[in-house]
Amino acid sequence: MRVVVAGLVATYPVGGVAWDYLQYVLAFHRLGCDVLYLEDTGRWLYDPQAATFTPDAAGGARFVGRSLAALEPALAGRVAVRAPDGTWHGWNGAAVARFCAASDLVLNLSGACWLRDAYRTARVVAYVDTDPGYSQAMLLAAEARDASQEAIDSAALVRRHDVFFTLGEHVGQPDCRVPTAGLCWLPTRQPIVLDRWPVSTPPADGAFTTVLSWSIEPSPPVIGGRAYGGKDVAFLRVLDLPGRTSERLEAAISGAAPRERIAAAGWRVVDGQEVSTTVDAYQRYLVGSTGEFSVAKDVYVGTRSGWFSTRSAAYLAAGRPCVLEDTGWSAHVPPGPGLRPFTTVDEAAAALAAVRGDLRAASAHARATAESSFDGVRICERLLADAGLA
Repeated sequence: MRVVVAGLVATYPVGGVAWDYLQYVLAFHRLGCDVLYLEDTGRWLYDPQAATFTPDAAGGARFVGRSLAALEPALAGRVAVRAPDGTWHGWNGAAVARFCAASDLVLNLSGACWLRDAYRTARVVAYVDTDPGYSQAMLLAAEARDASQEAIDSAALVRRHDVFFTLGEHVGQPDCRVPTAGLCWLPTRQPIVLDRWPVSTPPADGAFTTVLSWSIEPSPPVIGGRAYGGKDVAFLRVLDLPGRTSERLEAAISGAAPRERIAAAGWRVVDGQEVSTTVDAYQRYLVGSTGEFSVAKDVYVGTRSGWFSTRSAAYLAAGRPCVLEDTGWSAHVPPGPGLRPFTTVDEAAAALAAVRGDLRAASAHARATAESSFDGVRICERLLADAGLA
């Protein structure tokens, strides 16, 4: 089969984002598919060195190319990035159009790709909702004409897809508050290419770490009359956790976070951009941890979306136990010694102590969970089947 994976790596050229999107490319390649990575958002791209956005896509395109070649040399050159002014980097527009016309699937991750007519010539064009709650709130607001013209246009773009997937595995369940907005959402998961995350013994003297972007929502998603926040709201709920555990807790944060306040509460705060300059740097940071402790965005938790982080799945694959805020994921991914949910600060402290109590068993369970629940090849195989292409 021919598959086009559309993502956001050139737009946000950092290691963590590259792992999130490019593992789809790797997994489809492992399945024997002919794969192309496409990026065409119509928007300016972030320049990490200048810490600003730019219309020049050359740097972002080079980052994608290097990252993909590093992860899988056989995929070197399988990249097409269209700049806002229409300039192509990597494959040109004519080559992309020919590939799409002969493709079985265009997989539009995060709805990042502008659905030009040339891309819609594939047999199936699928939308993957990576932000459950945000996408559906936008759809409802657009339907009620209670949104900006940009949001209304984006909602119309979403509805032009043939099939709709979501990382909110709990969407559609009676206790999930994420609305369907009139669409049939098929559950999916983040693919992890397991051979790219070799398991090892966690360092006994390491910290429980996480990597996050601190964002204060300028227009928070509103569902059922409630406005939900992002990681900023969620993190402050566990701010005093270091005082309740003997574990060292570290957060690699990018964005305008109140770093002094977080550090004063006992957290070690490091630069999120520094630990994610490349795919290798990001992986080294995760593997250098004893495990992960992480909260989830307010909307993921408050709606019981069932969302599970790609980053957390990667920690698991490396044999790093995870203590994670429960978004409803525990109804779909079985908890155990190496994967522990929490809903309160006291539960989080108890979960950290339990992991430390038998770190070896927790590590073994973490890797076993990644193998049973996040195997990228199986996940992408199911995507094809659910899209009607198997």
